[in-house]
Amino acid sequence: MISIPKHKQLILFDGVCNLCNTSIQYVIRHDKKNTFLFAALQSDVGREMITKFNIDPLKTDSILLYSPVKGMYTKSTAALRIAKHLGFPVNVLPVFLIFPTCIRNMVYDFVAKNRYKWYGKKEQCMIPSPELQSKFIGKTNA
Repeated sequence: MISIPKHKQLILFDGVCNLCNTSIQYVIRHDKKNTFLFAALQSDVGREMITKFNIDPLKTDSILLYSPVKGMYTKSTAALRIAKHLGFPVNVLPVFLIFPTCIRNMVYDFVAKNRYKWYGKKEQCMIPSPELQSKFIGKTNA
């Protein structure tokens, strides 16, 4: 099992999704406290975490947030908890956590379902630059 330091959080994302990759690049640029590590869902780490937490990739297939202290978050909850660690104005988005998860996830699922149609898809997962390699864990097989 992969070991994540307690002060870090792991973002698992769809490595072939253009929207997801653009979002991850945004998080990297705005993660001033170096809170996050990253792995594609298609990587060995991604598959291991999906299995460990019994997550159905057909129902949650675009973003997960794992905290060694608080566990696994999915869908809109994951996205909003990530936003909390980024700068203004994105860090105010967690105010939407006051809405019921089912309502937030209806919006999230609509975007997730259409993301390839709207933003496109890569043939293979993003390969991080040498400067960013330390932020990514796991070997990608897609």
